[in-house]
Amino acid sequence: MPVPVNEPILGYAPGSKERELLEAAIVEARSKQLSIPMYIGGKLIHTDKKGKVSPPHDHQHILATYSQGEKIHVQQAIDAALAAKSKWEDLAWEQRAAIFLKAADLIAGPYRYKINAATMLGQSKNAYQAEIDSVCELADFLRFNVGYMAEIYKQQPPISPRGVWNRVEQRPLEGFVFALTPFNFTAIAGNLPASAAMMGNVVVWKPADTQIYAAHLIMEIFMEAGLPDGVINLIYADGPEAGQVIFNSPDFAGIHFTGSTGVFQNIWNTIGTNIHKYKTYPRIVGETGGKDFILVHGSADAEVSSTAILRGAFEYQGQKCSAASRVYIAKSLWPEIKELMQRDLATFKMGGTEDFSNFINAVIDERSFDKLAKYIDAAKADSSVEIIAGGNYDKSKGYFITPTVIVVNDPKYTTMCEELFGPVLTVYVYDDADFDQILTIIDTTSIYALTGAVIAQDRYIIEKATHALRNAAGNFYINDKCTGAVVGQQPFGGSRGSGTNDKAGSMINLLRWVSPRTIKETFDPPKDYRYPFMG
Repeated sequence: MPVPVNEPILGYAPGSKERELLEAAIVEARSKQLSIPMYIGGKLIHTDKKGKVSPPHDHQHILATYSQGEKIHVQQAIDAALAAKSKWEDLAWEQRAAIFLKAADLIAGPYRYKINAATMLGQSKNAYQAEIDSVCELADFLRFNVGYMAEIYKQQPPISPRGVWNRVEQRPLEGFVFALTPFNFTAIAGNLPASAAMMGNVVVWKPADTQIYAAHLIMEIFMEAGLPDGVINLIYADGPEAGQVIFNSPDFAGIHFTGSTGVFQNIWNTIGTNIHKYKTYPRIVGETGGKDFILVHGSADAEVSSTAILRGAFEYQGQKCSAASRVYIAKSLWPEIKELMQRDLATFKMGGTEDFSNFINAVIDERSFDKLAKYIDAAKADSSVEIIAGGNYDKSKGYFITPTVIVVNDPKYTTMCEELFGPVLTVYVYDDADFDQILTIIDTTSIYALTGAVIAQDRYIIEKATHALRNAAGNFYINDKCTGAVVGQQPFGGSRGSGTNDKAGSMINLLRWVSPRTIKETFDPPKDYRYPFMG
């Protein structure tokens, strides 16, 4: 089997061939309006009810319309998945692996610029953020998961005594898996259905409406790679309506989810209420929200700290699950870090993704924009806090929020605690002598436990923080930003209110999509019930 390696990240520097090809793909995508179907049982399903796809940074331009489904389409997707189940799960695992390895090569090869352009336009990611997501991470998920799948099948009982053969068979789940995927990462949208399907499961996949443009392309790639009809069924339906059909189906076997904590908790509650209806206990796998932190100790390097904060907070407009949104800085370092942050923030360019010089683009939609504007306005009106950068917003052409830094006197101020999911960072400056107290505050401020970072040169402090914050983050970083997990290097996921911590991009996650059967075969079985002790 090919040994998985991380897909190299292209730079897209001015004058480079990849820059030329990506710019051409963007022009091509903007030049036409697609009609995006649902994919049910391998058939392209168009409906009269349409939704529209527009770039968040240019919301008057229409990239595509998509066919909106209803309950009947959700049921059709379930039926198509179940119809495909027998042949798919009986297919040799090497054949399943080959499909997804081919998909990875298509993504990294002939589709590279097309899927980058789709992510840049549909989700307002700049060229670098699109490259590390929709190409590199998605290809990595597919290749490394094939490797993990092979390892899982290879694991067998270590002992088979004379006359006995013990073995374990990893069966796909009995029923179908529901993949509910987010807007912010094309790679996650592709991985959630693919990882379950790779292990022999059949899938009903519903992406976020604001990610449909790239999701449609992922489905095209899977089909070109040879994925059989019905194995993954892509639908665009109202969430609650889809849930009514899916979570009442006796064949519902599991959910692979990334999204908000509230939605995930409601889904869990619904599954619990309906538990008596299902043939098996469903697998519930979810990565949800985060209120991710960076802790800067007095021994830290100021330039390292400022760079980690700015990248961690504002790359992709703070819309990564892992984005830094609360920062704790030692008072002794604050003046220098503040100066460095304001210096660099003043150089940030904001605008559409088509202009490669823009570091900041638009937030995903009007709902997100309005929520963030409300928090910014509240901070402006509060005399106890200070906005030291940004604080402006404009949605006349696109949903643009200027990267905003709020400095607070209360470590439990609203924006230190609540998840905002946008380019709004809150800073609390603490007395150097209060470091131990700050560790406790960080650990108890938020319901979430996704990512966090400590920046320090003092090794005793690093050890203390790493131990004290062991439950505060599923992915913990030392002297780095709290974003940027790489498949095969940092398996990703958090606990507490941030999810089930099943670590996407690892064997841990794939084990959730199989149900092992132990088989014992005896070659010369006993023919008398009596044991020697009875003599």
